[in-house]
Amino acid sequence: MIHERIPPRTPNMNAYIESFHSILERHLFGIRDFMTFEEAYEALDEYMDFYNNRKIHGSLRQMSPVQFSKWIKTLEDTSAFHRKV
Repeated sequence: MIHERIPPRTPNMNAYIESFHSILERHLFGIRDFMTFEEAYEALDEYMDFYNNRKIHGSLRQMSPVQFSKWIKTLEDTSAFHRKV
């Protein structure tokens, strides 16, 4: 993984991660208090498993990210999903 920074004054390039952080705040960190880093880490790990494997995403044709990724790989032309979404 390569860590990249966005250029200054370009918030539109950061929209996806900011959206994800607001989801984490709203669905996990905003509703629970953690006493230790380990407790927060465990809760985050469980939430990430849920988010990637079981949570239905409207922008992914009502599939979880894992299901969507598997579906994309079945397409002969992987750009075809743009027409089907």
